[in-house]
Amino acid sequence: MDHFIDQYIQYLTIEKGLSANTIESYQRDLCRFIDFLEYNGIKDISESDTTVLLKYIIEMRKEGLSARSRARHIVTLRGFFRFLLKEKILTSDPTEIIDLPKTGLHLPDFLSVEDIGLLLKMPDTRTPKGVRDASMLELLYAAGLRVSELISIQLGTVYLEAGFVRVLGKGSKERVVPIGAFARESIETYIHTARPLLLKNIQSKYLFVARAGKPMTRQGFWKLLKKYARQAGIQKKITPHSIRHSFASHLLEGGADLRSVQIMLGHSDISTTQIYTHVAHEHLVNMHRKYHPRG
Repeated sequence: MDHFIDQYIQYLTIEKGLSANTIESYQRDLCRFIDFLEYNGIKDISESDTTVLLKYIIEMRKEGLSARSRARHIVTLRGFFRFLLKEKILTSDPTEIIDLPKTGLHLPDFLSVEDIGLLLKMPDTRTPKGVRDASMLELLYAAGLRVSELISIQLGTVYLEAGFVRVLGKGSKERVVPIGAFARESIETYIHTARPLLLKNIQSKYLFVARAGKPMTRQGFWKLLKKYARQAGIQKKITPHSIRHSFASHLLEGGADLRSVQIMLGHSDISTTQIYTHVAHEHLVNMHRKYHPRG
């Protein structure tokens, strides 16, 4: 059975291009499942029918795994068994009729348009670092980037005249994201004024630079964001991902379609993006209550 796991992991790595962390998570879940099968005297993967899987789910629940963790395990097993079916190693998928445990809807944290506006005004653009920080915040919100994507952007992947950036996302998947007039102007100012002063004649391929021409780090940007949030008087705890959530939520509130938001966020599965529709739905409900004569 370990041989089938190796085949599947190779498939996820080469054909799907998933990140090392995701691969490790899948491998850990599958090894746990194989251990369960062997403990119960099951030596052939074809013997793991729906009954066996239900027993495994019950076992996980007894061991105290949360609904969210159990759901993740089932998603892993679904992918694994579909792969075995596709490779004609199995003739049926035992996960087909198994529902995911109810995990409860977790709405991502996001800021209001007003709070985002305040945050973007906080950097002191009279200094080179302030110009850089303003540019980073503008781009983070304009393109809905992950912080790892933001700090990895290279000068050659920014197309200011066309108004977009090329981003290398999870699993080394590249996408093109529009950035809008505000971010474009901010980046242009940064490139022509602040960046040369920060580099001090040092060459760097990265757009955003810190000391000695090195790229900005995740931790470095995190500290900056917390500082500016505090200065803006934003009470809620925010992270770089909160800005990404705000980007998606504000687009949907403004009427953008889900598929377009999915492409801009770089989600491979639209179900990942659908969480934001609940945020937009709440906004619409509140607007109806506030403005409708019988709301």
